[in-house]
Amino acid sequence: MTIDTGATPPTHNTPLALARGLLTGGVVGTSLAALVVGGIVKNGPLFATGLALPVVYGLLFFLAGMPRRAREAAVVPRTALAMIECLEAVKGESSDIPVQFELTVAPDDGPAYRVAITQDINLVDLPDYRPRGVVVVQYPPDQPWRVRIVKRPTPEWEDRAASSRLDSVPGTAVVAAPPEGCAFGFVVILGLLLGAAAVVLLFRADLFDRDATAKPPSAVRPSVSSTSSTTVVSSVSGTVALGPGRSFLDKGELDRALDSITSGRDTHQALTVVVQERLLSVVFSPAGTQSPGFALRALPYDRFPALVEKATATLGAHSPRTWQITADRLTGSLIIRVVVTGAEGTASLEANGQGKVVRRAAAK
Repeated sequence: MTIDTGATPPTHNTPLALARGLLTGGVVGTSLAALVVGGIVKNGPLFATGLALPVVYGLLFFLAGMPRRAREAAVVPRTALAMIECLEAVKGESSDIPVQFELTVAPDDGPAYRVAITQDINLVDLPDYRPRGVVVVQYPPDQPWRVRIVKRPTPEWEDRAASSRLDSVPGTAVVAAPPEGCAFGFVVILGLLLGAAAVVLLFRADLFDRDATAKPPSAVRPSVSSTSSTTVVSSVSGTVALGPGRSFLDKGELDRALDSITSGRDTHQALTVVVQERLLSVVFSPAGTQSPGFALRALPYDRFPALVEKATATLGAHSPRTWQITADRLTGSLIIRVVVTGAEGTASLEANGQGKVVRRAAAK
C-alpha cells in the first residue's frame, strides 16, 4: 500500500489550475491557427501575432509564477537518512550521468518509505553509491517524493550516515507524486480547439474568398454584382478594392477604377501599377521630380485578361490560385510583368508597353 505522509493533494484539478490549462491551450491553438491562416491569406499582422502571442504569454506566466517560486524556495527542506536499495546508471554524453535510484527513506519524525528518483551523478563519484549504502537526502515537507541526495552533507549528517544501518521497507510502501488526472489534459485540448476555431471563424471570409478567386480567369463570368467598390486616393497613391464576386478582369472594371483614381488630379503620371483579382494599386510619380514615370492611361489594359490567360494556359499553371500584374519603367522601358501561382508552382511572363509578350518562364 502507499503510506500517508501528509502530502498536499494534487492541485492540477483545482478551478484555478483548470482555468490556467484552458488559457494555455487557447494561447497555443490561437497562435498555431494565426500562423497558418496568416500565411494562407497573406495577412502580415495576423502572422506576427501568431509569433508574438506565445512569447508574451510565456513572459506573463513566468512573472505570475515568481511569488509561488519564492514561497517554495523559502520552505526549509527536511533532511533524513536513506538506504540505496538499487541503482542503475543511464548512458549519458557528459561527465554527469543520470542514475536511477530506489531508496528507503527513514525520516526522524515519521515512518520509513520507498521512493524512486533519478539524479545526475559525476562519474568520479559513482563508486561511492552502492546498494545497501546509506546516504543523506533532503525533500520538501509537503512533497516527500521529491527526494534529492545531498552530495556534500554537513559533518554531523555525514557521521550519522557512516554509522547508521537501515532496514528495507516493503516495496508496496512507495511514495509517488499524485496523478494529474484527465481533467487538466481535457481542458488544455479544449482550449486549443477553441483558440484555433476562433481564428478560423474571424478570418473565414478571407479563406473562402481565396477559393472563389482560385478559378481560372477564363472560367470567371462577367460580374453583375451591384456591390460597390472602395477607393482611397492620396497625393502619392491610389487604391481601389472590389467587393466579393467581382474581378478586374471583368469588362469595364479597370476603366471605372481608373476614372475613380484620376478624377480631380492634375497629373496622371504613375511610378507603378499593380493589379490583382480585386485590388488595384497605383503609386503616383512625385511632382517636380525626374522619376521614371509613365502615363497612367498608356497601359494596354484591354490586353490584361489575355496576358493572364496566356500565363495560365500556356506556361503550365492550369489551376491558378492567385495572379498579379505589375507595370513600371524602372529599367527605362515600360515593362508589364504577369505572375500566376497555382498548385504546379509559379509561372510568369513579361510584355512590352503594347502588351506583346517578350519573355516567359514556365511554372516551377
